Amino acid sequence: MDNKVYVLTGATSGIGRKLAEILAKNNIVFAGYRSEEKCKELEAISENIKAFYVDYAKPESIKDAVTFIKSKTTKVDTLINIAGCVVAGPVEKLPLDEVRRQFNVNVFGHLELSQGLVELLDNGKIINISSMASYAIFPFISPYCASKRALDIFFNTFAIENKRNIKVVSIKPGVICTPLWEKSIRENTESMRFCSGYEKEMEFIARNAKKNESKGLEADKVVEVILKADALKNPRLTYTVGKDAFCAHMVSKLPQKLINSLIRYGLKMRMR
Repeated sequence: MDNKVYVLTGATSGIGRKLAEILAKNNIVFAGYRSEEKCKELEAISENIKAFYVDYAKPESIKDAVTFIKSKTTKVDTLINIAGCVVAGPVEKLPLDEVRRQFNVNVFGHLELSQGLVELLDNGKIINISSMASYAIFPFISPYCASKRALDIFFNTFAIENKRNIKVVSIKPGVICTPLWEKSIRENTESMRFCSGYEKEMEFIARNAKKNESKGLEADKVVEVILKADALKNPRLTYTVGKDAFCAHMVSKLPQKLINSLIRYGLKMRMR
């Protein structure tokens, strides 16, 4: 049986790194990195790994990534979109350039890479790492919630439309132990610093992000679900991972006014 060919973005840490290590044992893995120093680390994992640079905030790098992958293979069995970022802040204070960056990384980058590789994905799969934030009930990270929801809508529509028999899977984890939290605090420091009138809330958001980095679901649990979905001929469209994600899904079915009241109350209690 021929080795399968995978394309992973965000392969240098967390879920992406673990997937690269597992998949490269018996398959060819194109592993995306953003920091140059991570390139050699990825290639050192296995001779089956072909590292490529891609930064979803830089559209030209996506075109270069597609060109590189197409020069090395004529097929891709599974594209796994993992790369992402979090933009935080109250809606009235959000810098619009940061909101645009949020959508470039979490939505448009995924779309452009997928479009670029679609001819290689006949009868294959696209697996997107979405989030329970797709259920859109989390204050002060509305750009992140909106981007994950938009990602799901675009690719759910693609699942209906495409004529290449490409299966689409959305993995919606709850809070995960991942470097994303530390990175998000660092990237949002400046914008959060100038949220006059919301200082207490921003301090809470930063504290909560630090806690999530060590208290969330282990990345291994999400990796297990991704591998399970990839192995199935007809996987489900959505996999919700973690008790908090399941609860978010259930709460999202309530009337919006009730959801808003519950969120306000919960936020008030947690900020005491």
